[in-house]
Amino acid sequence: MFNNKKWLATLLALGMALTLLAGCGSGPAASPAPAEKPPEKPAESLSGKSLFVYCGAGMTKPFGEIAEAFKAESGAEVEVVYANAAQIQTQIKTTQEGDLFIAGSVEELNPVKDVVAGSKELVKHVPVLAVKSGNPLKITGLKDLTKKDVEVVLGDAEATPIGKIANKALTDLGVLAEVNVIARTATAPEMITALSVDQCDAIIVWKENVSGSGIEIVNTTDLDAQIKKIPAATLSFSKNTETTAALLKFFDTDQAKSIWEKYGYEVVK
Repeated sequence: MFNNKKWLATLLALGMALTLLAGCGSGPAASPAPAEKPPEKPAESLSGKSLFVYCGAGMTKPFGEIAEAFKAESGAEVEVVYANAAQIQTQIKTTQEGDLFIAGSVEELNPVKDVVAGSKELVKHVPVLAVKSGNPLKITGLKDLTKKDVEVVLGDAEATPIGKIANKALTDLGVLAEVNVIARTATAPEMITALSVDQCDAIIVWKENVSGSGIEIVNTTDLDAQIKKIPAATLSFSKNTETTAALLKFFDTDQAKSIWEKYGYEVVK
């Protein structure tokens, strides 16, 4: 007689056996798909915030462009005072205000070192010997500046890094006293103007300041030992730490570096 209970039990047993066999023959269970990483949040806008920066006058063009690019990126305003090193140092010590000092060389931080909280090197500051286009007086190096007919304009040796560098380079060669220095200027751009309007025959100036027609750089190694590095120094009384940190970070971007390079600076590696 057909037994329904036995038949049902047999079917159940067979089903369980097939399930076990299928389980043994399959590979490891697939891992669940990882949860998607949430998209990174855009940097918080610094709109409405500001920075007060001191910068050497010779860097007006590149830093002005960098400041505008930073404003477009972050929304922060950048107020900049452009002057020579001595003027900036005096203002920093007198007012006890400001966030950053972009100096012409690391040495220019020494007079205000008590209020420098930290600094980072940005680009190389390369001094060059510049003359009128075509080099009519055939000047090949610093020693030629001692020639009788050569009139030279240099930077103020007391107030500007480029003036101090010129003095040191000429002193190291033992020719400073023999050079006919007809004037000293407070900023590098003033030397460029003097040479451009034929007020002198040669100048020692920063490489990045030599632009436009009418001026050329003398191919000499006489100033190689005087190459400096431009630092961005954070001032201890800065009240805008977040915005200052953002600008320091912006200096590391390809955009900021390309601006420096466009104006003849060499980025510190």
